[in-house]
Amino acid sequence: MFTGIIEGLGRVAAIENRGGDARLTVEVGTLPFEAVQLGESIAVNGVCLTVVEFDATSFAADASNETLSLTTLGALKAGTVVNLERAMRPTDRLGGHLVSGHVDGVGAVAGIAEDARAQRWRFTAPAALLRYVAKKGSICVDGVSLTVNEVDETGLEVALIPHTVSHTAFSQTRVGDAVNLEIDLVARYVERLLAGRTTH
Repeated sequence: MFTGIIEGLGRVAAIENRGGDARLTVEVGTLPFEAVQLGESIAVNGVCLTVVEFDATSFAADASNETLSLTTLGALKAGTVVNLERAMRPTDRLGGHLVSGHVDGVGAVAGIAEDARAQRWRFTAPAALLRYVAKKGSICVDGVSLTVNEVDETGLEVALIPHTVSHTAFSQTRVGDAVNLEIDLVARYVERLLAGRTTH
């Protein structure tokens, strides 16, 4: 589990094709990386990946064909700046919201507008996901926990404060870029519960 509070910015060092899936090597950059262990989880742009190799400055993780096809990881290039977060510990503060690292779909940046010192960002999203998005609810975009300001039939809007822009890969993100989207876990379980009630 993660919180959606980005711990550091890294950079894709290499992507090695391995017969349909891929091994990513990521330079950890500003991510606190002490006491890393094989098998631990690190979210890369919101995608939970397992550390299979590491050294003092980087780690490698395998991405399955399904992960590559359902997220933006398959389109990453060497040199791309990425958001990084290590899995949360039981004693951590939950500064964002509960994030699984299991991306639900891919959207895109539709617009960026200045709003005093903040910025208003609009994202398109698949209709199948928008039904789970609520105004003033939470959504995870490229691993960043954000509050939804507006939502309609084609997308959603959030406000990014200067700190968020400067401390995440959003500083490198442009209109038209694809983004990973993960809906709030609560919405998934509410739907599941309601579906169970209607079958009895």
